[in-house]
Amino acid sequence: MRLRPRRPDDGGEDPGGGADRHSCGTARPVEREERGPGRYAFLPWLLMGLGAFSNIIEGRSGNPWLAGVGLFAFNSLYVTVVFSAFNPRRRDTRFPLCALAALTAVTFAIALGFGGEWFLFFPLLSLASGTVRALRGKALGIWLIALSGTAGFLSGWWDDDTWNAFSIGYGTFLSGMVTATVLSLFDTIHELRATRQELARSAVEKERLRFSRDLHDLLGHTLSVVVVKAEAVRRLAPRNLDAALAQAADIEAVGRQALTEIREAVSGYREGSLTTELDRARSALDGAGIEPVVRHAGPPLPPQAEALLGWVVREGVTNAVRHSGATRCEIEVHVDDDRARLTITDDGRGPVSSGASDAGAAAAPPGAVPGPVGGTGLKGLTERLAAAGGTLRSGPDGRRGFRVTAELPVGAADLAETEERAR
Repeated sequence: MRLRPRRPDDGGEDPGGGADRHSCGTARPVEREERGPGRYAFLPWLLMGLGAFSNIIEGRSGNPWLAGVGLFAFNSLYVTVVFSAFNPRRRDTRFPLCALAALTAVTFAIALGFGGEWFLFFPLLSLASGTVRALRGKALGIWLIALSGTAGFLSGWWDDDTWNAFSIGYGTFLSGMVTATVLSLFDTIHELRATRQELARSAVEKERLRFSRDLHDLLGHTLSVVVVKAEAVRRLAPRNLDAALAQAADIEAVGRQALTEIREAVSGYREGSLTTELDRARSALDGAGIEPVVRHAGPPLPPQAEALLGWVVREGVTNAVRHSGATRCEIEVHVDDDRARLTITDDGRGPVSSGASDAGAAAAPPGAVPGPVGGTGLKGLTERLAAAGGTLRSGPDGRRGFRVTAELPVGAADLAETEERAR
């Protein structure tokens, strides 16, 4: 039975609510997303035009029918500008700018035509300007300065009241600037929240990739050893029962150890030991009828370096056992002051097709045709060592055989940091 990884959207949770699932399996409530003010939040500001409406009703606006048309045109264009500025399909087009230009023309016409309370429509024009995305930034600043200066000048020229002119100019500039600042702030918060969610998804994907590589390397090696030893039991049973029982006992021990390692890998606490991997490599090679030659020279390695090189030993020996047809396999570990070098060389028939070189694949037939080098296992190890500042090379060893060479820095602090980034 194949286990399917649980996708982030499995379970039918509402993206806007429910619980935020973490890799550790705990849940915490999702913060309620604040989207900021919407288009309807700007409609109550039209009440600032009640003074002009009152003048129309009381007949103090000269031509009440023309004033009424002007008031209706302003309100209609104001709603058009605000609603188009919040419409996802129109806010990034030229439509809001065209509507704002028409609103500007109407504002100047009714203010110069009727004066008095009608100058209060300049702050409303500025408010609508702050909602238009195309005017954000430097363009908005220039527009608001020009608009507020013009509104203050015209108001002072109309009724010769300096304080009222200053109030109109200051209110015009402040209403547009505050509106644009608040909307920009909420847009930034929304982008930061989206970025945080994307980073969380990326971290989950990286963790899944790391865990899948661990399981691939672990199970591929273990199952290959079990298959090789089972084949040895089948060959030895008819003529040497004691040797066959010894191989069967090895299968039991490998199975128990595999269960322990899988539990540790699932728990996230698995730390590989290079010495243990070399011992297992000897056992696997012996069981496959391949002479093992292991050389280990140099000081002890940091745990992270041992874990990485242990994976290389697993993959290299697994490939040698399953696909090489070799009679001899040499494993050499050399450690100096700042680097560790691991070389695995066999005298087999050399590289086979990439599908067969993968750990855990079916055994290659005796007449396998040579093909490209490298399978999923070697590719994953190459990525892991590269993330830790190391290299992995694999290819033919002269005219016959196959060689895998891994080099890795052994600075404990640097290696721990790079390995944590790799995970």
